[in-house]
Amino acid sequence: MCRTRLHGGFFCAGVFPRFAYNSRIPIDQENPMRLTRLLVHTRRHPSAVLLAAQLSGMALYPFLERTQFGHVAFNVFGIVILTFATNMVRRTPGHTWISATLAVPIIALLTAQMLFGLAYLQPWSSGLEALFYFYAAASLISYMLEDRKVTRDELFAGGATFTLIAWGFTHLYIVVQALVPGSFASAVNSDLPRTWTELNYLSFALLSSTGIGDVIPVTVHARAFTSIEMFVGVMYLAAVVARLIGLTMQPSSK
Repeated sequence: MCRTRLHGGFFCAGVFPRFAYNSRIPIDQENPMRLTRLLVHTRRHPSAVLLAAQLSGMALYPFLERTQFGHVAFNVFGIVILTFATNMVRRTPGHTWISATLAVPIIALLTAQMLFGLAYLQPWSSGLEALFYFYAAASLISYMLEDRKVTRDELFAGGATFTLIAWGFTHLYIVVQALVPGSFASAVNSDLPRTWTELNYLSFALLSSTGIGDVIPVTVHARAFTSIEMFVGVMYLAAVVARLIGLTMQPSSK
């Protein structure tokens, strides 16, 4: 028996599938369609996916860093970020084969560290990761500068690029610390090597020009690279971010 009228028709119990309120979409199909829309937005905004993954890792890794499986979790997460970043480079003027050429040995080194506990390979993988992140950041900058139209994905790319640069310098500092022990000091446990989280904190502080904080470079090599990062941060904010903001605020042409 038909009970209620819906969009010019009738809803009959036991005859038609259940419909969502004021909609022609069956409730059973509602969740798959939401998932489909989410996947479409993901494909349209890969920069947002990369940025969200990076920020999530930065927030979660400190909870795992001191645990037994922290190093394994960090390497697994690094492989995930490499995959997202390589996919992002495909949508930029950068060459995918270059990022893939860098990503393959990085994944091999990270896998060897996880499976066999070869900690001495970390400086090698970090050196390649620094090159990879710098190249991915340069590709995203080319993507943002290739025209005068600012899309929503390019705004997300601005944040993702900043994070990629910061991560690149973080891995560069790991290499410096391995080559010259004691390159970085801290107010807490100053005699121990700095962790990835501490060096990442230093990198973001320098790149954003907010100050060094309690992690400081103490050798000439470390100070040279930190000075370069400060310069890169100022130029990125002044040249790339300022341009994006300026183009966004321009009135649209009719």
